Amino acid sequence: MKTKMMAAAVVLSSFGATGAQAQSGELVLYCSVAEEWCRVMGEAFERETGISVLMTRKSSGETYAQIKAEEGQPRGDVWWGGTGDPHLQAAQEGLTAEYQSPMLAELNDWAVSQAETSGYRTVGIYAGGLGFGYNSDLVTENPPACWADLLDPAYEDDVQVANPNSSGTAYTLLATMVQLMGEDEAFAYLAQLHNNISQYTQSGSAPIRAAATGETAIGIVFMHDAVAQTVQGAPIVTVAPCEGTGYEVGSMSLIAGGPNPENARIWYDWALSPAAQELGATANSFQVPSNASAATPDAAPKLADIKLIDYDFALYGSSEERSRLLARWDAEIGSLPQ
Repeated sequence: MKTKMMAAAVVLSSFGATGAQAQSGELVLYCSVAEEWCRVMGEAFERETGISVLMTRKSSGETYAQIKAEEGQPRGDVWWGGTGDPHLQAAQEGLTAEYQSPMLAELNDWAVSQAETSGYRTVGIYAGGLGFGYNSDLVTENPPACWADLLDPAYEDDVQVANPNSSGTAYTLLATMVQLMGEDEAFAYLAQLHNNISQYTQSGSAPIRAAATGETAIGIVFMHDAVAQTVQGAPIVTVAPCEGTGYEVGSMSLIAGGPNPENARIWYDWALSPAAQELGATANSFQVPSNASAATPDAAPKLADIKLIDYDFALYGSSEERSRLLARWDAEIGSLPQ
C-alpha cells in the first residue's frame, strides 16, 4: 500500500545539530515497523520539513526482497525500521548507500556498532528483545516461561510465529535458536515446535495480535510487541525466555541510487534525533531508542533485565548465511504438513 502522508499534527521543536530546513519535493519511504508508527513518522517529517512522504509498509523480509528486485532501478529512498539482519544483507550486496550521519555521536554503542559492521550502510534506530506473549485468559495453568515450554503438547495448534522469509522477527528466532542450541539441535527444536504451530504469519507482530483476540494462545514476537497489546488492554503476559534469547537492532538504510538522495539524508539525520525517536511511544511502540538522549518509554522491556545472548549480527546478517539458513528452513520446516 502506498499513500501520500497527510500533514502532521505534531511539530517537532528541535532537530539535533543538523537542523531541518524548509525543503521541497518528495521522499519515497519503505517502512518496516507497525503501520501506525510509520504514519506518525511520515506526518511529523512532512510537517517539519515540507517534504512530501510516499510510504510503503511491508515486513522487513518483504522490503529486502523489494529492494533486491528493484536493484539498478530503485524506486525507494529510505528503508526505515525492521530487524537489522536483512539491512546488513542489503548492505553487503551493495543495495544500500554509505552515509555517516552527524548524529552518530549521539547514539548508543549498539547502534553505532551496527553502522560500523555494515560499512556505514545502515544504522541502529531501536533495540528490542525476542520472546513471546500468552493470553492469560486461555493459559491459566503452568504458564510457559522458557522456549522448551512451547513444545508442550497442551499447546497443539495454539502457537503462532511468522515465516522467516517474510519476517525479520521470525528470522531472529531462527538465528537465535541456532546460536543457543547449535544448528542441528535448533532445527530439531523448530520441527517439534511445528507440531504446535497453527499458522506461520506474514507479519512478525501478527501472532501477538492473534493472541490478544483469542485466536491463538501464544505468539512468538519481540517483547515490545507483546507489551503493546497489554498496554491496549489485552490479557497478554510478556515472557523473556529462561534459556536466554536474541534481540534485534532495528535499522535504517539509504537505498543506493534512490531518486531523492538529498531528501533521504535529511530524513536519516532527522530520524536519529531524540524528538523523532520519541514519537514511537505515541504510536504504541515500545522499543528502546538508539539516541542516548531520547526517553525510553516506561512500558518498554528493559534490556538489562533480559538474558540476552551475544547475538552475532555480522554473521547472521551476511547474505550467504541468511540465505543458507532460510533455504534450510524452507526444506525442513516450511515443507512440513500443516
